Amino acid sequence: MKKEVSTEEKVSRKKRKKSKVAGLAKSKAIAGYLFILPFIIGFLAFMVKPMVHSLYMAFCQVDLSGGNITYNWVGFNNFIFAFRTDPEYARFLTEEVTRMVLYTFAIIVFSFFVSLILNQEFKGRALVRAIFFLPVILSSGVLLGLESNNQYMAVLEQTIETTTQGISVTESLETVLRTAGVGIKAFEKVFEVIDNIYDVAMASGIQIIIFLSGLQTISSSLYEAASIDGCTAWESLWKITFPMISSLFLVNWVYTIVDFCMRSDNQVIDKISTVMTGKQDYGSASAMAWVYFAIIIAFVGVTSFIISKVVYYSDER
Repeated sequence: MKKEVSTEEKVSRKKRKKSKVAGLAKSKAIAGYLFILPFIIGFLAFMVKPMVHSLYMAFCQVDLSGGNITYNWVGFNNFIFAFRTDPEYARFLTEEVTRMVLYTFAIIVFSFFVSLILNQEFKGRALVRAIFFLPVILSSGVLLGLESNNQYMAVLEQTIETTTQGISVTESLETVLRTAGVGIKAFEKVFEVIDNIYDVAMASGIQIIIFLSGLQTISSSLYEAASIDGCTAWESLWKITFPMISSLFLVNWVYTIVDFCMRSDNQVIDKISTVMTGKQDYGSASAMAWVYFAIIIAFVGVTSFIISKVVYYSDER
């Protein structure tokens, strides 16, 4: 006969289980804080003071004459100058934020589906993985030189155009859609991403690695059980794969946005650098930089909050 368990013993077991879960969560949190501790120390030691000083300069007119640095408080004049007087900053800001949203979405989608392919069993998988990971390994060497030296890329582009006799599928399709008047603005952005698929692939290396590491943690028994229940591959993708690695979408989203803002072809960063070094206007440059920083932080905060609402954490359920 089965031994009956008293109510007190059941409560005691539940308490012990909750304490184990809480202890595990606490140990994971401690490990996480220890992992980011070097960054926190470096940020507090080397970044806080320059950021505060830069914010102060955004409200001042910085005078470098006579070998001395003087700060004259001008309030919001530098911000007014950035948006009302400068003819390029507002346009560059709008274009770069729009391009950031578009390319971030494209990179996330591209890296996710590439990681799905690389997670499959097929011949030559190691070679294909190496091809996608090479841009990450060599990004500080030869490939970075190719990106920064436009002459090499111009010769390569000219060679491709010569060999294809000027035929472009995207241009032909875009012409057809323009003639039909179908979603011209939206399709222009889509075709822009397609034409710049090289940039998307180059920026997807880390994201592919993160997604692939998440895919490899999913137990094959989940897919076997789903297959027995009659789930198709498409249903398994949305009901197993996507929920199990949904937290990595948030990680890759934030990483991709930050990485995009550090690109060498960022018009806003180039504009800030020109105002600061070319015109020696440190106040206006600081104001432009803080506006751009505030927009990016707000965008990351809002989108992260939205994405976190649909993230599935297996430890909580």
